[in-house]
Parts: sequence; C-alpha cells; structure tokens
Amino acid sequence: MKPILMLARHLFAILVLPFVMTIVIPRWIARGYGLVTEWPAGAAQVLGQIAGGAVFLAGLSLFLWCLYLFAARGKGTLAPWDPPKHLVVSGPYRYVRNPMISGVLMIIAGEALFHGSTSLGLWMLTFFLFNQIHFLVYEEPNLESRFGDEYRTYKAGVRRWIPRLSAWTGH
Repeated sequence: MKPILMLARHLFAILVLPFVMTIVIPRWIARGYGLVTEWPAGAAQVLGQIAGGAVFLAGLSLFLWCLYLFAARGKGTLAPWDPPKHLVVSGPYRYVRNPMISGVLMIIAGEALFHGSTSLGLWMLTFFLFNQIHFLVYEEPNLESRFGDEYRTYKAGVRRWIPRLSAWTGH
C-alpha cells in the first residue's frame, strides 16, 4: 500500500477515535463545567500540573508506540473498520493486551491531574468501563474469530489491563 494512503488511513482513524476521546470530550466537559483548574493555587497546583504533564506524556508515548506497531507489524490502523491484518504481540503488547487503550486512559488521567478535575477523572473511568464492556462483548470475540489459536494462546498468557512483570514470550 502506498505510504501516503496508509498515513491518510491512520490520520482519519486518529481524528475519529482517540482525538475525540482525549481532546474533544475533555474540552466539552471542561467548558460545560467551567473548569480552568480546580487545584488550590500554590504547591498543590504546581505538583498536580507536573504529575499531570508527566502522565500525559507517558500515555501519549505509549499510544504512539502502539500506533506504530499497528502500522508496521499489524499492517492496519486502530480503527475497527480498518484493523491490523496481523496480530500484534510485540513491544508493550508483550506485557498487557490493551496498551493502546491504556495510553489513552493515561492521557485522560494526565489531563485530569493537570487540571485537578474530578469531572475529567470521571470521564476517564467512564471511558475505561466502556472499553471493558467493548472488549468483552466485541473486541475479544472478534480477535478470536480473526486470529484463532494464535490469539487464544496470547490471551491466556497476557492479561487485559494489568501488565505482566516479565515480557510474554509466546509460551
């Protein structure tokens, strides 16, 4: 596939999915509740903003790494309508089955910490619960039907949300 077409596919998927979850909805929540910051002025605000920035950057880095793996190894995008053609079980996927969603959750958590926002924290929990249901009802059965025993073996060795302490080796 031509690189420009693959880039366009990824950009579209990013704009439709994680951009909406991490930028559009949090901004809508912040505007709706009139949030600028809920941290009291002073040390708590500075520490919250430093912690939030660090968590945000860690989540963004994890998300981008997973995005790269989906393109390079999986030959697809993060979008359900254009999924990877090959099961990706390298990089952070050796430790946890859903590191891309974990990255998005970290981005939202970073925003909540940065702003000291309970509302954004509740959005992060809502997003997590939605994904938990989505993975149980749709994603995991779909992966089992697409990748068969390869996915079932991976699923048996790597947990959905809690990372392993050591990298999964495929056994």
